[in-house]
Amino acid sequence: MKAVITTEKIPIKLWLEEDQIEAGALDQARDLANLPFAFKHIAIMPDTHLGYGMPIGAILATKGAVVPNAVGVDIGCGMCSLRTNLTDLETPELKEIMTIVRKTVPVGFNRHEGRQDESWMPEKKGNLPIVEQEYDSALHQIGTLGGGNHFIEIQKGSDGYIWIMIHSGSRNIGFTVANHYNKIAMEKNKALDQQVPKDLSFIPEDSEYFDLYWNEMNYCIDFALANRKLMMERTKLAFEEIIPEVEFSHFINKPHNFAALEEHFGEQVIVHRKGATRARKDEWGMIPGSQGTHSFLVKGKGNANSFESCSHGAGRLMSRAAARRNLDLKEERKFLTDQGILHAIRHKGDLDEAPSSYKDINEVMANQEALVEVQIKLQPLAVIKG
Repeated sequence: MKAVITTEKIPIKLWLEEDQIEAGALDQARDLANLPFAFKHIAIMPDTHLGYGMPIGAILATKGAVVPNAVGVDIGCGMCSLRTNLTDLETPELKEIMTIVRKTVPVGFNRHEGRQDESWMPEKKGNLPIVEQEYDSALHQIGTLGGGNHFIEIQKGSDGYIWIMIHSGSRNIGFTVANHYNKIAMEKNKALDQQVPKDLSFIPEDSEYFDLYWNEMNYCIDFALANRKLMMERTKLAFEEIIPEVEFSHFINKPHNFAALEEHFGEQVIVHRKGATRARKDEWGMIPGSQGTHSFLVKGKGNANSFESCSHGAGRLMSRAAARRNLDLKEERKFLTDQGILHAIRHKGDLDEAPSSYKDINEVMANQEALVEVQIKLQPLAVIKG
């Protein structure tokens, strides 16, 4: 790690220099370190930036409580990757594949006009009142990309193969579950005069709402995976339509907005990862850069101090509003075009996802050499953004 802050109730361990973390995100980390149920220390990854209540790129372990905002509103958001047996793709083939994907995978606020095959939906386990409420809508949203920094990207790996990577989450069902239980947590914490920031309101293990949130959170994690799998299936079909002999293997899935019961430092704790990826010893994971920079397939090193975690990407260098306000559209487009990337920067409103709005992925990777080992480096060829 690069630094340790010891001024709060428990230490804050940083995998970047203290002066590299924005003031707001550092304040949020301090709030985490002073929670009465926080365990051992707070871990801050090198891609960290300001979030809602908790920094993106942070790990919070707790005893006896779950914090909905420490999981986030896009429950189960994560990435999956799939290797093809192709070693090259011509630009016309790439364009044809991406055209088909755009027709079969809705992006942004769009969803499927019809209900998708219910076999794609996760199995329901336990009492799931919000899931039941949102279930029909979710049948129209499964297999959709969403917005923000979500993407479908075709990449060329340093292993010589063409890869597909998808980043997306649980769509509106996860958002609704998160907001429902965060609102309950805030109301209960206020009524009991709990001395925690309202954005870090918690649900204690002995609350009637704990199992409800836990069951619904896990359903949303499963839904997010099913969502990525269906999009991957539609992307595979696009490849097969253009290149019938293509084959696929090496599927990898990693969520980065979730809570899980794990053992660390000899104790059972609830580990909240918000914009952070689990990286147990030899566990495969993905760390994307931006649509203009490399991504990485990695194996975890099981670092105890990071609660066996690593970054989930490069991390934002500037806010979306600042990117749209300050970046030059022509320069960003030229940078991508010069590399031969079929990119998604077309209008000034797209600049919030321009490469310059993100941190230097090489610096991020250098800062977490103790957390992961790079296996494959991936160069972007074509991208669809949410």
